[in-house]
Amino acid sequence: MDLKRINDHVSVSGQIQPEDIAALKTAGFVAIINNRPDGESPDQPAGVEIEAAAKAAGLAYYAIPLGREGVNADMVEQTKAALEGSNGPVFCFCRSGTRSTTLWALSQAGEMDAGEIISQAAEAGYDMSHLAGHLSRT
Repeated sequence: MDLKRINDHVSVSGQIQPEDIAALKTAGFVAIINNRPDGESPDQPAGVEIEAAAKAAGLAYYAIPLGREGVNADMVEQTKAALEGSNGPVFCFCRSGTRSTTLWALSQAGEMDAGEIISQAAEAGYDMSHLAGHLSRT
């Protein structure tokens, strides 16, 4: 698991396994957001397996899959609600972390300065500069 910290509240990574949940709990995460649709790769575990492991460990679990159809306003609002409703650090994952970072960035539009969103994502290794126009909304 290649965990990348965006800020004190959000970290992202690529695909995780159910057995990674214990380490996430130990690291202090209180919630997991799964941004990867089931069935993208034959070797990925089903979301229900990760959800079961998360719940068994006492972590909140949110499934907000972002597939080929792209981002929609509901996904952004679900992400924002999950982040705001979590009383501690949130871990988000997809195949590489890019979709998770995209949804985080869009959920922060109007809450944070666009430059700060882009900067935090860049420090974690994700280029969100193409979203600048969407992140500048108030």
